[in-house]
Amino acid sequence: MSSHPAQPVEVQPAEAQLAEAQEPETPHLDFQGTTPYEDYVQADVLTHLQHTRSDDPGEMVFLVTTQVMELWFTVIVHEWETAAKAVRSDDVPTAVAALKRSVRELEALNASWRPLGQLTPGQFNSYRSALGEGSGFQSAMYRRMEFLLGEKSASMLVPHRGAPRVHAELEKALHEPSLYDEVLRLLARRGHAIPDAVLSRDVSARYEPSPEVEAAWTSLYAGPENDELARLGEALTDVAELVWRWRNDHLVATRRAMGAKTGTGGSAGVAWLEKRAQKNMFPELWTARSHV
Repeated sequence: MSSHPAQPVEVQPAEAQLAEAQEPETPHLDFQGTTPYEDYVQADVLTHLQHTRSDDPGEMVFLVTTQVMELWFTVIVHEWETAAKAVRSDDVPTAVAALKRSVRELEALNASWRPLGQLTPGQFNSYRSALGEGSGFQSAMYRRMEFLLGEKSASMLVPHRGAPRVHAELEKALHEPSLYDEVLRLLARRGHAIPDAVLSRDVSARYEPSPEVEAAWTSLYAGPENDELARLGEALTDVAELVWRWRNDHLVATRRAMGAKTGTGGSAGVAWLEKRAQKNMFPELWTARSHV
């Protein structure tokens, strides 16, 4: 027998044993090939698309911010196309849900101006020449956003003639009813007096306000607030407000960075943006409020 006294056994408190049992296991780290995260997100592709053209360190944030904007344009187009399809099928709840998601996405898109919103002329000029004739109005995905809002213009397809796939997608969007066109057709199906001139209009042309459409929205807003068409109208109004804010933030950022000079790509710069910022999307949704 051993002459050494037995060593006391240290007993962990029950709480410690429970905590140890609940500790997360080490995540799976060993994969064949790329990680599942990379396969899904393609982060390696995204983070290697930044090819600056100047030595100025500020160009990187300008380029990345612009690329982030393009990604938000893409998801917002997806939401509005989802909403338009749902409206066409008389599925108002699905349309409202898509529009509400797009509102949160528009808020994130608008926040993209923050890294660029206080550029001085000197900071912007340090890499402006690297843009060449590049300009935001040449964005095909932003143009699809505008077309869905009813801001149609066949001339805006011209810059994309050299990219057949992009041109075809834009031409298709030009000749399809806008989101607002689909909503007005829904109102007509629900018994509201939308004139034939609106319902059968050339959807490839820019939408023009109608007194009869204004009267229809006035009637809806004078009724019960829980009416699903009134809720649809408010979701559209939220979208319109944030589009207006996007345009104004763009205007202010441009005015700070370059004043009234001609914009990149030969646009009128601030003068053109000022004209755009004065427009309201879905105009009768705004003017009807004066009559409720």
